[in-house]
Amino acid sequence: MPFDISLIIELALLGLAAGFLAGLLGIGGGMVMVPFVTAILSARNVSPELAVKMAIATSMATIVFTSLSSVRAHHQRGAVRWDIVKALAPGIVLGAALASLGIFSMLKGSTLAILFAVFVAFSATQMFLDKKPAANRQLPGTFGLLGAGSGIGFLSGLVGAGGGFVSVPFMTWCNVAIHNAVATSAALGFPIALSNALGYAWSGAHLTELPPYALGYIWLPGLLIIAACSVTTAPFGAKAAHRLPVKKLKRVFASVLYVLAAYMAYKGLLSL
Repeated sequence: MPFDISLIIELALLGLAAGFLAGLLGIGGGMVMVPFVTAILSARNVSPELAVKMAIATSMATIVFTSLSSVRAHHQRGAVRWDIVKALAPGIVLGAALASLGIFSMLKGSTLAILFAVFVAFSATQMFLDKKPAANRQLPGTFGLLGAGSGIGFLSGLVGAGGGFVSVPFMTWCNVAIHNAVATSAALGFPIALSNALGYAWSGAHLTELPPYALGYIWLPGLLIIAACSVTTAPFGAKAAHRLPVKKLKRVFASVLYVLAAYMAYKGLLSL
């Protein structure tokens, strides 16, 4: 795979856009990154099956870096519920390990592409309707939180997302204030991303058909360039959120997500 200036520009633009949207709309960049990284790798002669897996793994690995800047900002405002982070983290690590070390490498790239498409379509519908679950109960006990964390980590590991579209509704349903739920979800992004990234690197280390500069399923050029650029634009997106009609923008972006979901479904069905 030639590593030329056009590739650097493509990855940089993707990182800038993903970072800005993450700051503006409070979403993880995985829903944007995975389809585009899949297209970039496929255009450079990586097989469709492997391209999907590497796109998911690379997207997740970038969250290791982007989550840190987000958590810092939320922590300074005292919004992170660290007690919830500590309670959910063990389950997240367990679920992430099960996904990234086992199920992820066993499933075909086409199956993962279809799962990703379903997840993004569901997330887009949530965003479009802007419905919040009714808060009608308290957080479960230790074993309940272990199960919830395992589910969040497992799902995130399969689709390359930070888990916010699962963890935020779960926490608000359990009477956690929405601003605390969003901040805590950002903090959970780090153990989710780190656990899964390590699993992707390990489970893909044996593959012989990987492109240059790959660490298991993680594509290092994509990781480094996208992460560096997204970190720089996320603060601008956060500032713009206070001046722009975010609710309307979310509905526009949800429409874009339907298109990206359709693309990934097409790639998956094409490879079956």
